[in-house]
Amino acid sequence: MKRSDKIHPKALELIKSNPNGIRYSELIRAIKQEFPEIPENTIHGNIWDLETKFPQEIYKPARGLFKHVSYRAQAEEEAPIPLTPTKIKDKIQEDEFYQPFADWLVNELEESTKAIVLGGNKFKDKWGTPDVIGVNKAPEKFILKYPTEIVSVEIKSNTDGLITAFGQACSYKLFSHKTYIVIPESSSREDIEKIDALCLIFGIGLILFNNENVKDPNFDIRVRASKHEPDMYYVNKYMKLVEDELFS
Repeated sequence: MKRSDKIHPKALELIKSNPNGIRYSELIRAIKQEFPEIPENTIHGNIWDLETKFPQEIYKPARGLFKHVSYRAQAEEEAPIPLTPTKIKDKIQEDEFYQPFADWLVNELEESTKAIVLGGNKFKDKWGTPDVIGVNKAPEKFILKYPTEIVSVEIKSNTDGLITAFGQACSYKLFSHKTYIVIPESSSREDIEKIDALCLIFGIGLILFNNENVKDPNFDIRVRASKHEPDMYYVNKYMKLVEDELFS
């Protein structure tokens, strides 16, 4: 029996048994577990274009995601479940996640030596104010010190207005060396894929989190922010407004 005769039926079976679809990497792992004797490269070679080989059975609703066609109509007809931004907002306010993220930025991501909560209209202009802002300064003990960096963060605790939040994150690049957008892991796969692609294009970091648990938001980095040189006029203009809190 050819290896493809083992791989393809198993792949179709796995995809059909996952109504929400199965990601490429998950599919590879599952097939590798089922057939450990088959080299992984052979599995990749038989899996990467499944939707082309079996167009009557498989389609891709997003990059890297395989789904059985029997679930396509259901997905198109179903109204989005209001896992409701409103309900979540009533229960947990967005600003409750600001301090946990500021702590995570310093202690786990280690991209800031100090981070503070802003939000509101601290910068007093239409370009918006980051929810969290951090500064990354070289420790005194370093012999060769790297330049100080500003890290700005836009946090969205509901799944509405993600593109607006992305636009705000873009505006922070004016005065930040690195910028992150933090969105709920419960966002639709399509929205996550699009934000992911935009983040890669614009050099913005993407982080997913559990927007229903303030005590354990489980921040998970998906795209790391690229460093760039902001406009130093705006860096100084805005940092003057937070100098005492951020640089003391």
